[in-house]
Amino acid sequence: MAIKLENVGIAVRDLEAAISFFADLGLTVAGRDTISGDWADTAVGLDGNHARIALLTTPDGQGKIELFEYIHPEAVETEPTLPNEIGMHRVAFSVDDIDAALETAAKHGCHPLRGVATYGDVYKLTYVRGPSGILVMLAEDLTKG
Repeated sequence: MAIKLENVGIAVRDLEAAISFFADLGLTVAGRDTISGDWADTAVGLDGNHARIALLTTPDGQGKIELFEYIHPEAVETEPTLPNEIGMHRVAFSVDDIDAALETAAKHGCHPLRGVATYGDVYKLTYVRGPSGILVMLAEDLTKG
């Protein structure tokens, strides 16, 4: 059986704010839609499922994020995920210039949780809290360049 990662889905409270954040980091909106109906209820497992969605891709075309803003049922606010909690908790991006990426993130009010770390001579990396509390890891490969 062949398998490949299609995308990572993230529920957000404000679709436009999340699109703006990820687009400023370099992702491109590949499509938008509003979904509802029996097929959506069945696929997601929610009765009356109705959401606005956007699919974003990385510049290399390999990575995809699907953002969902639920219209119905009403979105449920939760505490932002902590890095050590079980389950999905972050999306990670390689960037050419971590300082430039952090300047972009700061324009959206998103800052490192603690600072920028250096892992050996391999990566400079950090976690930022993105829109809707999403943890986003930014990593600059120090072996390139």
